[in-house]
Amino acid sequence: MTAPARFQKQERIVSQKLIEELFGGGQSHTLAAFPLRAVYMQQERQDRSEPVKVLISVPKKRLHHAVDRNRAKRQVREAYRLQKQVLIEKIPEGKAIDIAFIWLSDRPCPTAEISHKVCSLLERIAKKIVY
Repeated sequence: MTAPARFQKQERIVSQKLIEELFGGGQSHTLAAFPLRAVYMQQERQDRSEPVKVLISVPKKRLHHAVDRNRAKRQVREAYRLQKQVLIEKIPEGKAIDIAFIWLSDRPCPTAEISHKVCSLLERIAKKIVY
């Protein structure tokens, strides 16, 4: 029996410099699967133990109530946690991927739909990885 997948603090994008690089740099790419958009960037890094780092953003402009924003973030986090192996297995040695999931919808969505969309985005990113 395998250990349960976890979403640890080391897997989160917290560095302001990394966030600016992800959104401001010309190296990032975007994919959309409504109600989510994924902005991702592939980099060469030897110094990092985590091959994938994730940022989840649910703007107040889209979901006005904090409970809805928190639930949406929880849904995306859980979907990513359960399906991250799809992407991690495809990443070559010495490469790393930073991903930002951004909520696009004006209303909450069912968990099954979010899970399906996150899986779709991860599979599409995995196909586009440059070796």
